[in-house]
Amino acid sequence: MNILDTLIWLINFPAAHGYAMVFIAGFSILGLFAMSASGSAPGVSIRRVREREGLLHGEAATRGQAVGTARRIVFRILAFVMLANLVIGIVSLTGVPITRAYIHEHGQPTTGTVDGDWVTFTTSSGVEYTIESNFFTPAVYPDRDAYLPSGEPVVIRYLPGHPQAFVIDSSRGPR
Repeated sequence: MNILDTLIWLINFPAAHGYAMVFIAGFSILGLFAMSASGSAPGVSIRRVREREGLLHGEAATRGQAVGTARRIVFRILAFVMLANLVIGIVSLTGVPITRAYIHEHGQPTTGTVDGDWVTFTTSSGVEYTIESNFFTPAVYPDRDAYLPSGEPVVIRYLPGHPQAFVIDSSRGPR
């Protein structure tokens, strides 16, 4: 499996669901950054009182600090991942083909059909996929605004290792 294909596949999810990703990331990012603050771990204020009064022994204090530090690191990583998803979603909503150009260039062509917001195609291994092509971030490349009649055959390009990453090729008709 190609590492770059896997990276494009991972980035394609927030790019293909831009509208939902903007709302999910927008509302969760503040909470994730708040949880990554030093005083946000449960029991921090009582631990500080116990340390000040000398009621907390050295080993328990170190263990509590290690768990708090690990928790803050995890929440910071999650916050930055959501921030990246927010940026990818916004850029995708504006029409920039973040992953579509790569998938179009390196994807394997097949014939499929479009039925409303759903695309159905069969891979070379014989597996049939029915995947959403969102109205706000359609999986169409190079002409994002191309008219695609429902039920008519279209050319689909998908990454062989990750068929969920696909584009509808608007430059050519079916073969």
